[in-house]
Amino acid sequence: MATQTRRDFLISSGAIAAASAVGASGSAFAADKPDMGFKIESGAKLSVLRWTQFVSAEEKRWMENTKKFTDLTGVEVQMDRAGFEDIRPKAAVAARIGAGPDIILGWFDDPHRYPDKLVDVSEVANNLAKKYGGWYDVCKTYGMSGDKWIGLPIAVIGNEMVYRKSHVQAAGFDTFPTDFPGFLKLCQALSAKGTPPGFPLGHSVLDGNGWTYWVLWGHGGKVADEKGKVVLDSPETVAALEFVQQLYKTFPPGTLSWLDPSNNTAFFDEKVSLINNGISVYFAALNSTDPKRHAMAEDIFHAHLPIGPVGKPTELQGITQMMLFNYTKYPNAAKAYMQFMMEADQYNAWLHDSLGYVGQTLKAYEKNPIWTSDPKITVYRDVASRMLPDGYAGPLGTASAAVMADYIVIDMFASAASGQQTPKQAAAAAAKRAERYYNA
Repeated sequence: MATQTRRDFLISSGAIAAASAVGASGSAFAADKPDMGFKIESGAKLSVLRWTQFVSAEEKRWMENTKKFTDLTGVEVQMDRAGFEDIRPKAAVAARIGAGPDIILGWFDDPHRYPDKLVDVSEVANNLAKKYGGWYDVCKTYGMSGDKWIGLPIAVIGNEMVYRKSHVQAAGFDTFPTDFPGFLKLCQALSAKGTPPGFPLGHSVLDGNGWTYWVLWGHGGKVADEKGKVVLDSPETVAALEFVQQLYKTFPPGTLSWLDPSNNTAFFDEKVSLINNGISVYFAALNSTDPKRHAMAEDIFHAHLPIGPVGKPTELQGITQMMLFNYTKYPNAAKAYMQFMMEADQYNAWLHDSLGYVGQTLKAYEKNPIWTSDPKITVYRDVASRMLPDGYAGPLGTASAAVMADYIVIDMFASAASGQQTPKQAAAAAAKRAERYYNA
């Protein structure tokens, strides 16, 4: 299938219309019922903080859906944006001082850092589950505290292998490796060819956490066990760190300071040919007006993260949750907005326009035509069913959220990879940092 044909499909109104029909069981936002059963407060206004877009069409559709909500309900919504790395501290400040945006699109288990500061949104979550095939189990883990929903998982942002097929073939591989030994050999071969891989070791919220947790879990390491006891200082963790020491030798200079945008930039600058990322790289190439970058799209392919010694997927995917803070003056209007944005008419169009950059958290949306419109996109359809929660294997809570927010796992890998500490020293130091949160 030619690039232009794929692109034509992705921007066609017919495809959007088809997507909007998937999973719809009647629009609950018909003109006779614009409040979704929530009695919207008189004079309600909302402020929402979300992360800065990586795919322009995704944010454009989000804003169009928001305007649609305002047109139907009369509720004005002020939309603000912050960088990926800035959302978490801004949300933490809002929770601490009791003031800020009504709704914040946070990351991972942020709601578990301050559950007493959030409004119970169980009614919204249960409404959506009944209509759209239920939530993936991992989304329940992230969104619930006990039997109460404290966050509403709106999307999984898949973080998979993004590579130049011609470079992988030139390195001697006809297919992308599916296990850790093959993956390391590929990276070494790519580096030898002058087309290295590159993975972030700076404080990168999605990409840095994504690949370091994957390697840790793939070797059988974990921050905490099922009872919440810190077990990071283990032979399995040391094995993971030793693996990354070898991997790091294949990286170009500078990855110790890479943030989320860094590997995208390096990929397009042709400094690397293999990264872990969302589908935003492919989307940007496919829609670029730069002929050279647009041509690159034909050579960009995706693969699931290889399987480690544990013998099963150990992927950490980015998950973003809508959190409704209890200082809001308009909780009903906020709940109506949250549910509206996840109804089929809005959500399917959002999935479609993002080219799969955002993935579904409700099972019915697996049927969205975007996932099979281009075989390069299909990998990202399955991320919610393959992922583990970041606190694995322990419970999610303030400790697991704080460990991720403090970048303990990334820092551990960076320290060992760069030679600042031996793997054993890095594991021991990281465990002590984690224990401060788990034993608090």
